[in-house]
Amino acid sequence: MNSAAALRRLARAIRGASLLAVDTEAASFHRFKDRVYLLQVSTRERTAVIDPLAVEDLSPIGAMLADPKIEIVFHDADFDLRLLDRDFHFKVVNVFDTRIGAQFINEPAVGLAALLSKHLGVTLDKKFQRADWSARPLSPEMITYAAMDTRFLPQLRDILRERLSEAARLDWAREEFQLLERVRWATRGNGKDAYLKMKGAKALKGRPLAVLRELYRWRDRTARRVDRAPFRILNNEPLLALAKSPPADLEGLSAFRGVGRETVSRNGRDILKAIDRGLALPAEQIPIIARPTRPPPDVAFDARIDRLKSARNRLARKLELPPGVVCPNGTLEAIARTKPKTIAGLKRVPGVRGWQAQEFGEELLVEIEPAQS
Repeated sequence: MNSAAALRRLARAIRGASLLAVDTEAASFHRFKDRVYLLQVSTRERTAVIDPLAVEDLSPIGAMLADPKIEIVFHDADFDLRLLDRDFHFKVVNVFDTRIGAQFINEPAVGLAALLSKHLGVTLDKKFQRADWSARPLSPEMITYAAMDTRFLPQLRDILRERLSEAARLDWAREEFQLLERVRWATRGNGKDAYLKMKGAKALKGRPLAVLRELYRWRDRTARRVDRAPFRILNNEPLLALAKSPPADLEGLSAFRGVGRETVSRNGRDILKAIDRGLALPAEQIPIIARPTRPPPDVAFDARIDRLKSARNRLARKLELPPGVVCPNGTLEAIARTKPKTIAGLKRVPGVRGWQAQEFGEELLVEIEPAQS
């Protein structure tokens, strides 16, 4: 669908629908600046694939997403919700997330392909999993593939909702769904120290760290200029290797695994200039990684964590759920730190859900300060 008129016709055709399944396609695997390049929607009767590059005004869809009378079905909603907020300022209410629903009934595999295969006998073709959705025109095959991501979601939602009701866990899932309504795109920082997030970067010190920073900045600027994903300019492993053992010339650069002739031909001189900048940096400007001082051991806190984890793991076995679904470690740490004494206090701990406090809050509270024998 690539016209505003077609979108208006769609909106009229699906007016009154009580359910709308939604998915997005982005292109972070290919582009430096990502965005929603495709929007798929399905009611129980029809599916449409919308091209946001051609249809600038998506407000008819936004109105449906914000309508509390319409249930909006996603699979793994979090990133889609962030993109819809960032790119279109859409706020979504009345969400049903099939991935969360599957987790609460302890499905062994919660990916969409696995769930559709198990419950509906539908096989999703993985051919276009890493397709460049920013390319135009999209092939009919790609559009058909994209449509499959929402076409069967209404049926999957029905199956999972029934299973959740049978397990008396629908209210648990609903609480999680309601929290998704708060999801917003988080603006990243200025990226000054983004290079330190690379695996292996913090193991470097001194001059190699300075070289890595210059190489990272070069790659970032280049990727931004040509609008390509940074790893498509040069992968992380060669960047680290170059920082550790900087080559002196193009011949030396070409010997590094993962660099390749095309990279040397296109960017070799700029890579060497970045290396030279790192090597020539005055000593006082060489980056130093601030190493946080470890707090002194807190034996009582560690003991509380151990007791809470043991209790959580027992509950997980009883409920036949993964421990992380019952209560993540980060939430247990917050409980151990806060030391609530009542269910009301437990509910105020960041990360604690109402269903957790209600279902097994007492079992956690007794582990915070166990009675002395």
